[in-house]
Amino acid sequence: MPQADATAGPGRPPSSIAELRAVAQPPEVRLRRNAEHWVASLYLRDLSPYLTWLLLRTRISANGVTGLMILVGWSTAAALLIPGIWGALLAVVLGQLQMLIDCCDGEVARWRRTSSPAGVFLDKVGHYTTEALIPIAIGIRAAAYPLEFPEDFLWTTLAMLLALLIVLNKALNDMVHVARANAGLSKLADTEGESAPRGGLVAKLRRAARFVPFHRLYHSVELTLIMLAAAVVGLFVGQPFVDRFVLIALVPLAFLALVGHFVAIMASRRVRA
Repeated sequence: MPQADATAGPGRPPSSIAELRAVAQPPEVRLRRNAEHWVASLYLRDLSPYLTWLLLRTRISANGVTGLMILVGWSTAAALLIPGIWGALLAVVLGQLQMLIDCCDGEVARWRRTSSPAGVFLDKVGHYTTEALIPIAIGIRAAAYPLEFPEDFLWTTLAMLLALLIVLNKALNDMVHVARANAGLSKLADTEGESAPRGGLVAKLRRAARFVPFHRLYHSVELTLIMLAAAVVGLFVGQPFVDRFVLIALVPLAFLALVGHFVAIMASRRVRA
């Protein structure tokens, strides 16, 4: 692997993609267990240095790139408001683009040495808001146009409940970091050993969940793929029936994922001194 150049920083763009990778994609980034989404590991980290290369030749800051990621995430949710398969397909493309830009903001920050708490905060804002807005858009999509109230309150209410469950589930991980910081404990390593339950029934259930990983359905990438699949099925079965079926199925599964996540945290080393 090429060695990181000590002269990397805000004053000089990278001279090659290999040099950029050495600085912006160190092993501790590529090997993160939870912070790296599967599409990043699959192909986006291979593409992101080329976009980062272009961004580093502009004056945009790392936080500015994160702001762009946020806007693309909101656009992903808005795309689902377009009825039919084209809105769902556009949402999938935008969801992938959001994840690509999400890779790039950190790479820009690492090259320019401008990583900051503000950048982490903005990144959280982007993912929390996107993953709350997408379920709301799914509910409006399930209600179908034109919206008729009070009849359609069922679908929009279910969507708001789904958004709440998803946000709470995401927040549990951040609550762990806050709890440890307030207790004066060190930051946890992003490894399987730190997050796995210590044994017993919870550990067995967690291993079983790997075969039916429904708890992973609630990221923006997975939600857009689900809605694209629903749109394809809807071409043959009819809409909004399929979208409504998907929404009804996602809510109890999200609740089960939330409860399971909470129990797994309490049974792990993460909240132990």
